[in-house]
Amino acid sequence: MIDTHSHIYDEAFDDDRTQMTAEAIEAGVERVVLANVDSSTIARLDATQERFPHFCLSAMGLHPTSVKENYIVELETVKRQLETKQYIAIGEIGLDLYWDTTYLAEQQKAFKEQMQWAVDMNLPVIIHVRKAFAEVFEVLRTFGNRPPRGVFHCFSGGVQEALYVAKLGFMLGIGGVVTYKNSNLAEVIRPVGIDKILLETDAPYLSPVPFRGKRNEPKYMPYILSKTAEIMGLSEEKTDEITTNSAKALFGIV
Repeated sequence: MIDTHSHIYDEAFDDDRTQMTAEAIEAGVERVVLANVDSSTIARLDATQERFPHFCLSAMGLHPTSVKENYIVELETVKRQLETKQYIAIGEIGLDLYWDTTYLAEQQKAFKEQMQWAVDMNLPVIIHVRKAFAEVFEVLRTFGNRPPRGVFHCFSGGVQEALYVAKLGFMLGIGGVVTYKNSNLAEVIRPVGIDKILLETDAPYLSPVPFRGKRNEPKYMPYILSKTAEIMGLSEEKTDEITTNSAKALFGIV
């Protein structure tokens, strides 16, 4: 298994990061992809990746909820990182209109610029979308038939959005929400097919059942794998094989 989206550099893991990592490996997790948020998280992200180089891989980007008046300065910081260190993806980037639409224009500019970097650097993107699929698709259309490859992490759209995302060549990131009773993800991902699915935790957030409400960890990946396999009508072994190979292909993991 590869946890394709995690924040285990977060302070929530400061007391037991080494043990948490060991338990994840014991649970069958090969690698974890760390997604950046903004300039305030870069040092922690880099330090975690350097501490666990055979387990952690890193993505660098500016999260949409961190896009404010000073977003250009934030983007410059991210760009410097991408030019001076090696990252496997640009992320997480995107649009988030769930809580606030004040900075929609700035979010769109930041998203489009980082997407262009991905094209220029030939890197995949990790896209965050909340209540903004139409606006994200509008940005994607500006790249014509050649948008960067990538994944819509923690996918929260409906069937039509999922099919459109897959048609554009993107993957869908599926995490703990797939185990929730009120989730519609079963109906959403079934028509898309397992070949377009990546598995993730988004740790420390969105723990799967039966750990909902507690700190999420990469070691809970088997619960996400099991539910996804059940939905797809596949064995856990086959689901693991396909989603792991898809993650390796997208992120260039050897």
